Amino acid sequence: MPQVTVYDTNGKQVGELQLNDKVFGAKVNKSLMHEVVVMHLARQRVGTAATKTRSMVRGGGRKPWRQKGTGRARQGSIRAPQWRKGGIVFGPQPRDFSYTMPKKARRAALCSALSAKVQSNNLIVLDDWQIDAPKTKEVVKVLKNLNLDGKKALIVTADNDAVMYKSARNIEKVAAMEARNLNTYEVLNYETLIMTKDAVAKVEEVLS
Repeated sequence: MPQVTVYDTNGKQVGELQLNDKVFGAKVNKSLMHEVVVMHLARQRVGTAATKTRSMVRGGGRKPWRQKGTGRARQGSIRAPQWRKGGIVFGPQPRDFSYTMPKKARRAALCSALSAKVQSNNLIVLDDWQIDAPKTKEVVKVLKNLNLDGKKALIVTADNDAVMYKSARNIEKVAAMEARNLNTYEVLNYETLIMTKDAVAKVEEVLS
């Protein structure tokens, strides 16, 4: 069963925490994590690229010249694809790129990502972290105490903490989210994962 050190906001060790082996000690499945990340990015694609076919291009209602007798190739419309400013053949049309994977696979990928953070010593657990009012200075101070100044870090709170979100959003490479929104892409996208003990308990409750 994996074990991590618990710190306070001053960067001092205050104890140890036993992590759930099913969540933070799972086998790291890189191929599964890759599949889930690709699915996550596909869901974010807007899919609004579009071109006009010959029926959508304005104009071209009159036949350019008569069918026979001119010596030129027969033409039916100046908006046919072979004409300049004509329609596009087989061009992109608005589409939905999103797809889904089985719930068990997505949960297994998240457990793999969390386990990878533990194995690489990139998971930091805090005893508690409360901010009374939105202050970026407070977050910067704690990050410096944890030797994370300038690093990509994701702060995970147990519940929706608007104060923490507002305090962290102006810091480059730093973001904050609640435990229930945690996903494989966000875990892998940030170098270090900072979680409170309550957030760890909530993640273990859902994934175990």
